Amino acid sequence: MKKIISCFLALLLALTALPCMALEDEEHEITDNAFPLFLDTMETGEEIKLYFLDGVNDLPYVEIRDWMDLINMLCEDSGYQLSLETAGPIASYTREDDYTMIVDFDENTFRFMDYNLFMKNPQMSTLLDFASTDCYNEAGEPVLLKKSNDYSYERYGDELVVRLGDYGIDIIAQDGLYLIPLQTMTDFVLETPFGNNFFFNGQSLILTNSISRDHEVYYAAPAGKRSETLTRYGYNELCLMLDSMYGLKEVHEIDSFDQLFDQTGFKHLLLDTDPKVADTAIYYLINKYIDDIHSSFTAFSYLTGPIDYEADNGPSLTSIKEHLKAYKNARAERYPEGVPAYEEVGNTAYLTFDHFRLSSMALEDYYDIESVEDLPFDGSDTLALVIRAHAMITRENSPIENVVIDLSCNTGGVVDTAAYLVAWCLGKASISLKDTFTGAMANTDYWADVNLDRVFDEKDTISDKNIFCLISPVSFSCGNLVPNVFKQSGKVTLLGRTSGGGSCIVLTASSAWGTSFNISAPRRISFLKNGSLYDIDRGADPDYTISKPEKYYDRQALTDYINSLY
Repeated sequence: MKKIISCFLALLLALTALPCMALEDEEHEITDNAFPLFLDTMETGEEIKLYFLDGVNDLPYVEIRDWMDLINMLCEDSGYQLSLETAGPIASYTREDDYTMIVDFDENTFRFMDYNLFMKNPQMSTLLDFASTDCYNEAGEPVLLKKSNDYSYERYGDELVVRLGDYGIDIIAQDGLYLIPLQTMTDFVLETPFGNNFFFNGQSLILTNSISRDHEVYYAAPAGKRSETLTRYGYNELCLMLDSMYGLKEVHEIDSFDQLFDQTGFKHLLLDTDPKVADTAIYYLINKYIDDIHSSFTAFSYLTGPIDYEADNGPSLTSIKEHLKAYKNARAERYPEGVPAYEEVGNTAYLTFDHFRLSSMALEDYYDIESVEDLPFDGSDTLALVIRAHAMITRENSPIENVVIDLSCNTGGVVDTAAYLVAWCLGKASISLKDTFTGAMANTDYWADVNLDRVFDEKDTISDKNIFCLISPVSFSCGNLVPNVFKQSGKVTLLGRTSGGGSCIVLTASSAWGTSFNISAPRRISFLKNGSLYDIDRGADPDYTISKPEKYYDRQALTDYINSLY
């Protein structure tokens, strides 16, 4: 994880490290200071120089050459390489595969020949490969999860121009320096492709995905007011980031977030210099007006402090919590000691888990175990559960004819493990994404090595069994992705009620003054049908309805019902 985060940091730094020419029309007073760099709570021993304009010390800028040095140090073994050219106010960044990012300091723009390909991690197999796990060993061989190299569908996005000037955001070329606000760089060349953010608290620079309320390093800095300059920039940058990166903007009928802030009465609150007022406005905006479950408030700014405050929930979040309570209560009546992750009832095997989880164990380590029985079998590791269940279902003289994947209380988790589960059931997981920011679309295929023989073949799947999936209004995110892929395959029978939706990858986001929150990212999970992509936000409808929660967990009656269907 440290290596991945370091590579993410290196990418950001490389994109900002160019020699510059001073522009005659700029007359800012520029100061600088070096701050210790932390990877979450771990101090790296490195210091990063940040720049400040006109005596405003809470709005940091980054200078491109400082960051180039750091990316070369942290990412020298990665496949991501940049070359740099400058001509007056233009700085051109070119990747090893010739994709470019051009920064125009006169026009205040970022221009990308292809944003997705410029940001693409060399480990990704397709344009929009969503599996984040390093699935390859040192020899370059696939480990547990194999990704397609020959895609079945890939459509590139258009050339993209991010017009910072339209939002009142200036990038500065002066005194031999190219300066870009730290938050703007975070939003467009770190946060979106890699899910990490920089948090600056006046004392340290912290690289992490999101801030927790007990983050000692972040909250070590004193609370206080925002400067007028940070307040104006922070509002403009928040509008720019959300207009660009919120993946359900058109579904929610949002023309612009500036307009939404006006319509909801939050604009004057977000423009208040009191950070608590602005933070609380973001909290209520996410909970009550965006209300899409994936979007959530994480932590207040360091300027506010780690206060204990909870905003009211919107109708969607309230509904899913009520459904979850009903289904868990019904399950507890049947299984007061807890439902087993794996259970056999006659000729039917049941797998039940409420989250898609990935253990801290390296994928290569699964091959070093003496027996699959050494792997956990309690649902704490989804890969381990699938591996052990496969061994049970395919054992000699196995009575199992039906396999039921119970996602009735599954609210999501790590997408890589969802791809692994689908590949186990179907033989291949075919998953599509659409990027609402760029217009790009792609389909990626995944295969699973479930019997741990390092071969990806028919011995790794249960596609010859009768497969069923239990879904409910609680089945959300990956708990919604899996039944949608099952539904589209035509090979799995869905039982229950329509799943809860959730089509977007989660994007960890931040404000310029340090608020931490999540939003639905521009990358939307979709399914490919008749050459078109359709997102899965409305959920998957069951093939056979089970209306009452208590009926889900009477396993003997459910087994009898399943056997009556064929």
